[in-house]
Amino acid sequence: MSTRILFFLICFTVLKSQGQYRFDGHINPDEGKTVYLSYIEDYRKLSRIYTDQIIRKTETDSLGRFSFQGTNLPEENRIYRLHVDGCEMESTKNPHVLGVCDFSQSVLFIANNTDTLNFSKSAYGQTFCQIVSTNPSSDNFLEIATLKEEMIVDFNDFNSEANKKINSEKWFANLQNFGASLHEPLAELFIYDFLSDRRNETYSYYLKDLNDNTYYGDLLERLKRTYPETRYTELYQNEIDLDKQIASGKGANLFTWKWILGFALLLSLLLNIYLLIKKRQSREMAKRGILEKLTHQEQKIVNEILKEKTNKEIATDLFISVSTVKTHINNLYKKLDVSKRDDIKGLFENQN
Repeated sequence: MSTRILFFLICFTVLKSQGQYRFDGHINPDEGKTVYLSYIEDYRKLSRIYTDQIIRKTETDSLGRFSFQGTNLPEENRIYRLHVDGCEMESTKNPHVLGVCDFSQSVLFIANNTDTLNFSKSAYGQTFCQIVSTNPSSDNFLEIATLKEEMIVDFNDFNSEANKKINSEKWFANLQNFGASLHEPLAELFIYDFLSDRRNETYSYYLKDLNDNTYYGDLLERLKRTYPETRYTELYQNEIDLDKQIASGKGANLFTWKWILGFALLLSLLLNIYLLIKKRQSREMAKRGILEKLTHQEQKIVNEILKEKTNKEIATDLFISVSTVKTHINNLYKKLDVSKRDDIKGLFENQN
């Protein structure tokens, strides 16, 4: 028995009894110094880094070695990611933990709170290419990724409908059978996410396969047995229910009605805006019509009244006598058919 295997057996026995996990690894020092650990509940978020998934981070030593350990993870298997970013922080506009840099490295894996994992470099110095674990499911994603690469090569050989159909039938069966053989529904979700992705060429075949193949219902049952009351199972069930409606044509009708409803709401919004503008225009015209009945001096006095000025203050502002102000106000009462100052204010405020 090799020294490494013996070491992991010892670690497994000790940590299992304590209910602790330990994730060790070794990266190239030039790939970055901070390693992030993410917890992923939404399998539709497997293809990139999301900051709201990150739960811990640690710094590597001078040789690029890192370690995570603790007791804060769920007892059952869950999906996790390790991520390291080799970009220079000062050379980017934003803190760079989103996995968009060419120098970013990440690995998806399955683990629980009692697992001991080591992420060693490959013989060629590649980071996160090998996983040694006490959990037999930990490296499932790496195995599936290899199959996905073979599938992509087959699809790219000839860009024809015939080649797409043949390879869809072949690889759907290959990947689904391989996933089922792993006895780990979380690994099958990794496959499902890839095959059912609307951005992939496989999507149209997936909708057809969904109606004809019992695999998807069987996977749902496996998820319910192994991961009941989890986000994984809830999301998967909701998705296949909706996709079955789309595949049968009901989803298309639903999609059409959504567009019709959206258009109706937009039309209603535009109509309300139009009516509001027209109402304001009518008020402005009514206001201008009232002002046209008045002399220039009377219009000034109206503005002063609207500012809550007294007769004395109006006289001071317009350089006229108080008696002249009273005369103008009496004329305003007659022209506007009102009997007091508050009526004048109410008349013009209603036009604003």
